[in-house]
Amino acid sequence: MIIKGNAHKYGDHVDTDVIIPARYLNMNTAEELAAHCMEDIDKDFIKRVKPGDIIVAGKNFGCGSSREHAPIAIKGAGVSCVIAETFARIFYRNALNIGLPIVECDVARLGIESGDEIEVDLSGGVVRNLTRGTETTFPPLVGMAQTLVEAGGLKNLVRKRLGVD
Repeated sequence: MIIKGNAHKYGDHVDTDVIIPARYLNMNTAEELAAHCMEDIDKDFIKRVKPGDIIVAGKNFGCGSSREHAPIAIKGAGVSCVIAETFARIFYRNALNIGLPIVECDVARLGIESGDEIEVDLSGGVVRNLTRGTETTFPPLVGMAQTLVEAGGLKNLVRKRLGVD
């Protein structure tokens, strides 16, 4: 699976409260949540993000509460992948469960700036910065993580296995 989009770069410890502020947790759909995605850390994010874009961040992305709303808001905003040095484990699990590709890569953000065009080869484990002509590798998703992403999330995987459309 190859993903391509422009980068939106953030620092370390981007928590779930800035990904989707708690005051919006009464909303139920990805579209409603997406309208407020990242607004407490980057009020113009939702105006700039385009379908397929990629979030790039540092350490401990998605820390804070265990709310599933955070990866749902990101995916609903059209983000196709999140690359970070590390993820909070509950965010990592929630992202895979909804089919949001996530990549742990400890050096990718060092050579990426906001606006750079990025290509991620999830199966091959390669992040290419098409703007700067650089690339770095990461351990690709394998096993159930890969299966969940390819299915579009746990719900879709179960529906597929049960033969329910």
